[in-house]
Amino acid sequence: MTHVFSSARALLEAEGLDLGCTEWLTINQARIDLFAEATGDHQWIHVDPVRAATGPFGACIAHGYLTQSLVNLFLPQLLTIDNMAMGVNYGSDRVRFPAPVKVGSRVRGSASIVRAEQLADAVQLVVRVTVEVEGQSRPGCVIDTISRYTFNPITE
Repeated sequence: MTHVFSSARALLEAEGLDLGCTEWLTINQARIDLFAEATGDHQWIHVDPVRAATGPFGACIAHGYLTQSLVNLFLPQLLTIDNMAMGVNYGSDRVRFPAPVKVGSRVRGSASIVRAEQLADAVQLVVRVTVEVEGQSRPGCVIDTISRYTFNPITE
């Protein structure tokens, strides 16, 4: 379910809100290989299935930064900002990769609004996103994202 916010006030009042979970996404080798190509990180634990099968994880694993980047896929599924003039990614705090994400795993994003604060001309939103791995007790990634939103004037 996507939560829709149409004003700065609505965002500010959403602090503490659990945004729920996205649908599951399978992490296949093609996605991992494309990420390796885009970033130049071709370490064997990511891109060599034969060698990785005998490595510490028993299979290829997704790059930590690939897992983190899925936040950009998951957040719009959980949170929509209407009447926005502009939104920017301001950064992130406290990124952790508690468990590897093996090829073939299914992941989903769950999120909650940790903090919402009024700035001079924007609302700064901190959303904690957890990338859950199906069948694992520990997530693949936990990150506090920071975004800033400015709103169009309300017209009647």
